[in-house]
Amino acid sequence: MKQYKLGEMEQRFADLIWEHEPVSSRTLTELCAEAFDWKRTTTYTMLKRLCERGLFQNQNSIVSALMSKSDFQAGQGEQFLKDTFDGSLPQFIAAFTRRNKLSEKEISEIQKLIDGHKEG
Repeated sequence: MKQYKLGEMEQRFADLIWEHEPVSSRTLTELCAEAFDWKRTTTYTMLKRLCERGLFQNQNSIVSALMSKSDFQAGQGEQFLKDTFDGSLPQFIAAFTRRNKLSEKEISEIQKLIDGHKEG
């Protein structure tokens, strides 16, 4: 789903909103001027784009998230698995562990996730 793919600046802009929400659109333009050296029109263009994609809303000049950052990241992960590994988490883990050794702590954390999924 295209909704979960953001360009670098879109991602940085989204992160700025998630960090400060709810935020007035005026304050958002000031934050973007400071962080990205953007003009007000650039901020509003980017905001409109991400609102149209269902990530944020701008109601009465207050910008807030329609999707939490963690929900968005979960969607990105699901989309990556689908696009790259035919949706297979085991294929991803196999590919990842061919080049990266898991620590005991990581193995334990993954096992807890699996056990928690089995139970509930």
